[in-house]
Amino acid sequence: MSQFKSDVEGVDALAQAYQDLSKEIAKIIVGQDDVVRAVIISLFSNGHSLLVGVPGLAKTLLVSTIAEVLDLEFKRIQFTPDLMPSDITGSEILDESRHFRFVRGPVFANIVLADEINRTPPKTQAALLEAMQERVVTVGGSRHALPAPFFVLATQNPIEQEGTYPLPEAQLDRFMFNIPLTYPAYEEEVEVVKSTTTSREVTLRHVLNAPEIQDFQQLIRKVPVADNVLEYCVGLASKTRPNTPRASKEADNYLEWGAGPRASQYLALGAKCHAAIRGKYSPDIEDVQAIANLVLRHRIVRNFKAEAEGVSEENIIEALL
Repeated sequence: MSQFKSDVEGVDALAQAYQDLSKEIAKIIVGQDDVVRAVIISLFSNGHSLLVGVPGLAKTLLVSTIAEVLDLEFKRIQFTPDLMPSDITGSEILDESRHFRFVRGPVFANIVLADEINRTPPKTQAALLEAMQERVVTVGGSRHALPAPFFVLATQNPIEQEGTYPLPEAQLDRFMFNIPLTYPAYEEEVEVVKSTTTSREVTLRHVLNAPEIQDFQQLIRKVPVADNVLEYCVGLASKTRPNTPRASKEADNYLEWGAGPRASQYLALGAKCHAAIRGKYSPDIEDVQAIANLVLRHRIVRNFKAEAEGVSEENIIEALL
């Protein structure tokens, strides 16, 4: 049962909650406003996110801070080459009374941080991806439901390619957003060093709990979208598909293949949430454009020509917009 008298009241509450969340997170995380906004949008849209950035950009700190502010259970899994699927999902053990008992793995939490997901072999990656897609874990023939809300944030280090197992395109497609992290600005870095090299203790207050987040996730689904905005979402995804009737010349020139229907769905959902956190009751085309890069950048595959000419995914998406 929703806590709001009307959907309009709900959107106003969501916009206020977003302001409060940002304020609390900013006590620990300096700058990175775009990253924080993207993570919160994917959480309220009930999607998962992939954070891509070099080591030391506070990816783990950001995720644990968000989990604390949201009063959710948080678990971190450090992915390594020898990690087994049962290390994520849990396993059945024989207890003293000679009965099999299921011991839950770290995936049974509201927010799961999959640290350096590309460090582990495909078999183990697949165990996490089943949980992401189905929101259940199957062990020994029994299905175990994961807690709700359930949100996976995976991190990937783009520079070290030695001993890594890149996520296949089909698995990348499970992530709603691919969020790039960049180095902080000079002033922000001074602020980071100032705040982290003293004995300052920060206490965070809980802004939202699990039932409230689920209410907001349902509310986002109810946000109305004009037909022209939906058509823009589908049109944008269609433009990325080379050698199809609606393909753009950039797609035909530079792409091996483009984004599937899931991209259109996430463009619409992300736009709804982007509008709602800004207090708007319906998204427009600007809201779609604001999140388009996050949705599309891991769903398009460049061809040899694009790599030879140094044309990045971002350049191609910019041309499409």
